[in-house]
Amino acid sequence: MAGAGDMSMMGIMRMMMGRDGMAMMGAMARHVEGRLAFLKTELKITDAQLPLWNAVADAMRANAKTMGDMAGGMMGGSQAGMLPEKLAMREKMMTAHLEALRKFKAAVDPLYAALGDEQKKTADELLIGPMGMM
Repeated sequence: MAGAGDMSMMGIMRMMMGRDGMAMMGAMARHVEGRLAFLKTELKITDAQLPLWNAVADAMRANAKTMGDMAGGMMGGSQAGMLPEKLAMREKMMTAHLEALRKFKAAVDPLYAALGDEQKKTADELLIGPMGMM
């Protein structure tokens, strides 16, 4: 079996559409503040970079809330259903992920431009994990 880094986008989506994936998204949303504290420390954000970092943190918080709310709503519903319902659910999830990515990118681009070389290296390693930008 391939590792998470080798998993296709469809494989990730299938995993996330299941109950375990929804539970994981909910857990990630609940722990966003810890992730933000870790990232801020590891990136060694300076006082001058703080306003740019705060925009990234706000985007991550908003995205975590959206994904957590979506996961909670999907956990309450049945995973069974007709093909049109399953496709609609996947479309909703992918649309939400695309919107989250766009918000995150809009916040990250200015911060990344202001980072030093070592900070960029750390950002390259940590800001997007196997499950996305949380």
